[in-house]
Amino acid sequence: MDMDGVLVHEDKLVPGADSFVAELRENGTPFMVLTNNSIRTPRDLRARLLQSGLDIPESSIWTSALATAKFLGDQRPGGTAYVVGESGLTTALHDAGYVLTDNHPDYVVLGETRTYSFEAITKAIRLVEGGARFIATNPDPTGPSRDGVLPATGSVAALITKATGRDPYYVGKPNALMMRSALRAIGAHSEHTLMIGDRMDTDVVCGLESGMRTILVLTGISSTASVEWFPYRPTAVIGSVADLVGRTDDPFGPPGD
Repeated sequence: MDMDGVLVHEDKLVPGADSFVAELRENGTPFMVLTNNSIRTPRDLRARLLQSGLDIPESSIWTSALATAKFLGDQRPGGTAYVVGESGLTTALHDAGYVLTDNHPDYVVLGETRTYSFEAITKAIRLVEGGARFIATNPDPTGPSRDGVLPATGSVAALITKATGRDPYYVGKPNALMMRSALRAIGAHSEHTLMIGDRMDTDVVCGLESGMRTILVLTGISSTASVEWFPYRPTAVIGSVADLVGRTDDPFGPPGD
């Protein structure tokens, strides 16, 4: 399941999300909480969720930073990278055996940060021009804040692309690669797994392309009206994850069964 807009909204618990997660744990149902945001480590996110009233173990949190580090570790073990991002991304790359450097790196890796530096972006542009491969954790153009939207990875990646003519490879949602790496992390198969999300353009399409059934919740970005804008549909649309309490064994059965 996605995290922001599904379980929490602006660090506040979505009503009923705690009961939903508690039921999954009581039933022994494996689950993974996903986020495209690469700023925080799973430990940091666990602490954030605890403050919201959700007890999610680190092992059940999968970020675009972890997916990116896993991808690069498989592609070029022991490689080097110049990183524009925060501790969630740098920690994941270090743990994958990567050396972070601005001296002829194999990759430029762009992630989320609340303080994008013009100097760091300029360095990234010059390194990509010099032959470094361009990777971005996710294509999200904006992110939320209490004061309104913030430019996110996709917008900054567009700036680098405009300057270099080089498009990045995006690892996070809607790339099904992130979903498949999360499935492997919990030993699950797409045939027996569903994706719960609040965005048609990332969560639902990512689940669909990974071979899963999907549930759209209306506590985040997408609405019942916006569902009709897309050429694909979720398997089900519900108000929130609270509607699944008592139904986690058969989420697509009639309510009350």
